[in-house]
Amino acid sequence: MQNKALGLPSGPPDSGEENLKWEELRTEHLVQDEWIDFRRSAYRFPDGSEFEPFYSYSRRDYVVIVASDEEGNYLCVRQFRQGIKEVTTEFPAGGIERTDGREYRTGRSSSAAEEALEAARRELLEETGYASEHWRHLITVPSNATIADNYAHVFAAEGCRRTGSQHLDETEFLNVRKYSAGEIEALIKSGNFQQAVHVMAWLLARER
Repeated sequence: MQNKALGLPSGPPDSGEENLKWEELRTEHLVQDEWIDFRRSAYRFPDGSEFEPFYSYSRRDYVVIVASDEEGNYLCVRQFRQGIKEVTTEFPAGGIERTDGREYRTGRSSSAAEEALEAARRELLEETGYASEHWRHLITVPSNATIADNYAHVFAAEGCRRTGSQHLDETEFLNVRKYSAGEIEALIKSGNFQQAVHVMAWLLARER
């Protein structure tokens, strides 16, 4: 089937026919520690030409939780984000702690999904003091496919109840706030809900 407007094939592309994959020629690890593997690489393009540098990094996969309480309010956190040097409003989220010796991403496997759900339960409880028995997996998506290889695992948690107090990491300084659905929508439209994956998470959660 052809796209009538552009004369292009419709449906998923055949990667074998497209021949778009780059060949990695060499890689230098500029920073490699428990937090990040930051790399400089050279690639050969499909036409045979070569180019460098391309920069990329590995970090831990992470979870994002669209959490609502029994009254239908949404649990958000306010915290400073050094990238944009602003205090942001966003959903509870956090990195997936590894127990198998690997420091970075887990990907989309079934074991990764199990690890992600466990991490989501832990992060929600640690950051907010709330827990839920009603979880939905919304999507697992590359965090930033252009320069990073880690994944975001996005969940919805409904009927959340306060079961304890916050247990924050030594680098976490955040406050919990509750917002109605309308208030979340207003924050997004005004540009004051500053995390792109979290905005996507909201849109997916609201589909159902």
